[in-house]
Amino acid sequence: MQWFIYSNEFLVLAVAMFFALLSPGPDFAMIVKQSVSYGRRASIFTSIGIGLGISVHIVYTLLGIGLIISKSIILFNIIKYLGAAYLIYIGYKSLKSKGISLQTNEEKEVEKISDFKSFYLGFLCNALNPKATLFFLSMFTVIISPNTPLDVQAFYGLFCILATTCWFLFLSLILSHLRVKNFLSSFGKWFDRTIGIVLISLGIKVALSK
Repeated sequence: MQWFIYSNEFLVLAVAMFFALLSPGPDFAMIVKQSVSYGRRASIFTSIGIGLGISVHIVYTLLGIGLIISKSIILFNIIKYLGAAYLIYIGYKSLKSKGISLQTNEEKEVEKISDFKSFYLGFLCNALNPKATLFFLSMFTVIISPNTPLDVQAFYGLFCILATTCWFLFLSLILSHLRVKNFLSSFGKWFDRTIGIVLISLGIKVALSK
């Protein structure tokens, strides 16, 4: 019965999460790059990393630290600039890349990047994303009532983690499909450079955001 009481609250959160996931951002750019550059396996681990990166925002929000961050310009700016620097760094690495060379032996592609590196690239991309910080702060302070039990809020957080992971796993399967991969890979260096410019632009936008 308790869960039924909070069904409307959950529905609002679910709809907001749906539109947030559809909006292209650093996580999406990261998955595109991983899928095409390193293949499906790398993209899957990156997707899991992005999904678990959500847990960082959930934990500090549930602990009340999110409220402190929202009230402290210094703390928020630290997160913002760390996230911006990370995106610019990844973008710079893409610009310096020699380009994508599609190989017939799938195992050769996997050797380019470890599962752990793929995972933490995705994890840091989301955990250091100030837009994600603002999203969960707004959700857990405006949409979700402070009277909502902690176990219900924890369920909301788990839903967000699973929804994010599933969405990017779905994108990974599509983007790493041979035909899609061949099409994107045909642009060679220009693909990596485009992704690099996108990531750097997102980093600068994050750094300059207020």
